[in-house]
This record gives sequence, structure tokens and C-alpha cells, in this order.
Amino acid sequence: MNSPNINEMNKETNKAVLDLSEPSGELLEWAEENINENRDKKDLLISELKDMIYEKGECTPSRSDDEFLLRFLRARHFILNKAHRLYANYHNFIEDVPEYFTNVNLHTLSKIKKTNIFNCPLNRDQHGRRMLIFKIGEWVPSEFSPEQIMQFVIFIIQIGIMEPQTQIKGVVVIFDLSGLSLDMVWYMTPTLAKHLVNITVTSMPTRIEAAHMLYSSWIFDTAFSMIKVLIPNDVKERIHFHNDLDTLYTHIDQKLLPKSLGGAQKDFSLNMWYDCLMESDNGKIKAELENLGYQVQEFLDSRDN
Repeated sequence: MNSPNINEMNKETNKAVLDLSEPSGELLEWAEENINENRDKKDLLISELKDMIYEKGECTPSRSDDEFLLRFLRARHFILNKAHRLYANYHNFIEDVPEYFTNVNLHTLSKIKKTNIFNCPLNRDQHGRRMLIFKIGEWVPSEFSPEQIMQFVIFIIQIGIMEPQTQIKGVVVIFDLSGLSLDMVWYMTPTLAKHLVNITVTSMPTRIEAAHMLYSSWIFDTAFSMIKVLIPNDVKERIHFHNDLDTLYTHIDQKLLPKSLGGAQKDFSLNMWYDCLMESDNGKIKAELENLGYQVQEFLDSRDN
């Protein structure tokens, strides 16, 4: 029996649920046409990627199971050399900036998710892509450091890419830049700019299909100038700037957006997502997060005490 559709489940329960079911035949057909995922050759490419990782020796692998390697192939349209480069970048990023990945304080992340900085609608866009909304004006640097925000973004990426459909279809990110201040921009050092590009473009096994910048200003332009030079041209083509919501609606069906962006959907904060997932009885989610180094069970036990 096929697993119920994620959106149907959300409408019935009003809870966040990761769709960990195997891709449908229709989705696999889309994958073959759009990201070169061939069911007959997939296992061979996974094996070849595994061999390439150990033969080239450009990183210290943390995992090489088929399910994990498949994320990198899907993120790079099953182009073997690009998938290998992404895999090496991912592991080298962990080695270069271990504080983003190691000994992450889930209690701090729990506090971040209670703010309105991030929003993730239950539904996907009209193309079946997950949407993540970042309201940068809600960030208070004195409460959460850039390092902690980066840890949180990586954490939610790691959760999101557990979904096969998100691996295949990719993600759409909406940056609400209203409220961006000079105080925030001061934190945009060249090192932080590089790390942002690592997370969004070069070093995480996810594919951002579109980034929408709402209400940009000269303040944002100042910060973005440091990031722009690090972004490949093909990725720049997926970045869209909007001075009003009407132009956003030409890219994303208005009725599928949350009410805070003029849509018809409930604003479902990451606070609600986080609680639903952490309290989920799906052992696979907890096991996956533990494999990635997050002390989930320890966090849950301490929270209950």
C-alpha cells in the first residue's frame, strides 16, 4: 500500500510530517526527464560514486551508504563528477567549520525555532517543491549569534533532505528582507559570506531551485555584494528580486503561500515543525539525526526531566 500523500496528511492532522515514502512512479518519471535519474542505472551510478570517493581520496567519508550517496547524485542531476565534488565539499566543510556540525546545542536551536525568523508552509509550491521563508528582520543578533543561525539552517536542511521528493524536486527559499538593519550587516564578514555560499550552493546535498529576495535595499545590496562574487552564474540566474508581492506571485501560485505573504495557507512556523518532528514516533528520523551527530535522544530526555 502506498503511503498517504504528505499534503493530505497535513490537511487532516494540521501537523508537520516528513514524507519518507518511496517516490511514486510519476515522480520518478519526472526525475528521469529533469534530473537524469534512470531507474536502471541508479544503482550503478551509486556504486561508481562510492568507488570515486575512495579512489580520489579528497575527503574523509563519514558515510557511504546508498541512501546517503543518492542525495548527492540527485542534487547534481546524476552527473558523477559534480556529485563527487559536492560530496567532497560537504565533508571538507564539516572539517573546516566543525562548530556548525559538532556538539550542536539542540536547546539553543529549540529557542531559535520559537521565533518568527523561519517559516515553512505545510504545503509545497505548484511544482512540488518545499518552501522555506526567512524573515531576516526578525533576527536579533544579541539573542542568537550568526554561528547559531547557521547551525539552525544546516539542521533544517539535514531534516528536509530526508524526503525523497525534496531531494528530487529541490527547494524554494524566500528571503523577506524588510527590517534588515545596518547592525545585522556588520556581521557579514567575508568568512561568513563564504559559509553562506557553502550552505546554499556548494557544500550541502540539496538543490535550491529558486531564491526570492523580497524588499531589497541598499543595505542588503552592501551585504550581497560580498556573496555575489562567490556564486556561480547558473545559480545567479535562479535569484529573483521583488519590490512587491505581485511579482513574487508570477513565480509561486499566490494561494499556496502563507497568509503573511498574501496567500491562503496558514503560517506554519518552524516551532510547530520542530515539535512535531521531535515528538514523532518515527525512529528513522531520530536515527538519521543521530547518525549526523545530533544528540536527539539526550535532548528529549533532558527536556522531559
